[in-house]
Amino acid sequence: MDDQQNTLTYEIIKAAVAGEKWATERVLRYYDDYMTEFATVKERQPDGSVRTYVDEDMKQSIILNLLEKIPDFPLEEAERIAEGENADI
Repeated sequence: MDDQQNTLTYEIIKAAVAGEKWATERVLRYYDDYMTEFATVKERQPDGSVRTYVDEDMKQSIILNLLEKIPDFPLEEAERIAEGENADI
């Protein structure tokens, strides 16, 4: 059930592109683990150990970039792909 709730469907993406807050939040939740991974930094300490942490400024920058790109998502292309997949069923 959790996998189903964390799936991005065409309808969710379409709603996010239209500016629906609930859909945008679903997109952000879907990509949260990826964004956290990309914002994780390994820093060598003076004693030689390595400190691993999430750079929250970097993560916020990634989130802002994603939010800026959502309206530019190519819906027409996604719709053609979705229609093609449904034709195979």
